[in-house]
Amino acid sequence: MTTILGCIADDFTGATDLAGLLARSGVRVSLRIGIPSEPPDETSPFEVIALKSRTAPVDQAVAEARAALAWLQRAGAQRFFWKYCSTFDSTPEGNIGPVAEALMAELGTEQTIYCPAFPENGRAIFMGNLFVGQQPLAESPMKDHPLTPMRDSNLLRLLAPQVTRPVGLADRLTVDKGADALRNALDEHARNGIAHVVVDAVADADLSVIAKACRHMPLMTGGSAVAMPLPALYLADGLLSADAPRMAVPQIPPHSVVLSGSCSAMTNRQVAAYLDTGAPAYQLDPLTLAQTGQEPVLDWLAGQDLGRAPLMYATADPDSVRATQKELGVAKAGEIIEKTLAACAVAARDAGARRIIVAGGETSGAVTQALGADRLDIGAEIAPGVPWTFCRSGGHHIALTLKSGNFGEATFFTDAQEVLNTQ
Repeated sequence: MTTILGCIADDFTGATDLAGLLARSGVRVSLRIGIPSEPPDETSPFEVIALKSRTAPVDQAVAEARAALAWLQRAGAQRFFWKYCSTFDSTPEGNIGPVAEALMAELGTEQTIYCPAFPENGRAIFMGNLFVGQQPLAESPMKDHPLTPMRDSNLLRLLAPQVTRPVGLADRLTVDKGADALRNALDEHARNGIAHVVVDAVADADLSVIAKACRHMPLMTGGSAVAMPLPALYLADGLLSADAPRMAVPQIPPHSVVLSGSCSAMTNRQVAAYLDTGAPAYQLDPLTLAQTGQEPVLDWLAGQDLGRAPLMYATADPDSVRATQKELGVAKAGEIIEKTLAACAVAARDAGARRIIVAGGETSGAVTQALGADRLDIGAEIAPGVPWTFCRSGGHHIALTLKSGNFGEATFFTDAQEVLNTQ
């Protein structure tokens, strides 16, 4: 089937977040891990390409996004979505703005919007300022993110240094007046040469207004939630057929493993809650791994009952993370953890695990690559923006969930297992 919407995400958990929300429509969604090497074949109405470019050099991120766009265009997509984190994770150089400008240039469009709001997960934008729950972004735990510490809450100030053309705001008062008012405001910005427009949203109803006003844009950008209304709008517009293909859920045996590389505040809570259940667990220390290698944790895993879903985790508090990074360097510390958890995923699969739960964007990228998963079909959500996905790995059907660090409730790791048990 011809692809209706082509999406590009800057990390793996963000891609599954977006794919999961689009899949709420019931229409089949395919998630591609990295830029497909083969020409488009048997594509889904909604195609999502997961890159690993959030903290990559700007030139690399732009080149990968252009290549992903070209593949999606060959798949037939006419409308596109650039997905980044709902906390606008980025460095002063990008990569949110540079990629957006590159995609705009390729598509020949003069304007796009930026809306990382996700009210269902506590992300709201008001007067251009991003809030995480009731806290401004710069006062939230994101201020201590190990790779992209967010020290400003104003999206216009964060975006302006990343782009070459003017940045503007469509505020909540405009959005509240409805889709026509927002469309008129965007047109006025365009007449004034404003190419990059941050759009306020504090509730799900705002997202519906924004999607309705912007659905004809060649390119939209944001977090996943603003894309969620698009399937229904495309159906109403006649772009999406009522008999579009649906997802068939395979039966997956219960043996499981949990891998956590995220150090977010929520993942710390989730690890603590899972430890309280008495599940077997092994804490990874980058300093120790640098000396001993992966063998001790792989030996431990080999002796575990996968029916009890053992946990291997590097999750730690911000002070511990900073101390480790000071000793090893930021890149080295992250690389050690990613490679170790990826090796654990492969070892668990080979030992019979068919359900693999992963927390952390960088960890998810490493795990999917190690498993050789290049296409995921999207299944039921465990939490808003976090679905189960299904793929083939090592000759087996595998259920895989890739969780952004801040998503899910404290009981996420047990919730994930229960959701699949009820399918």
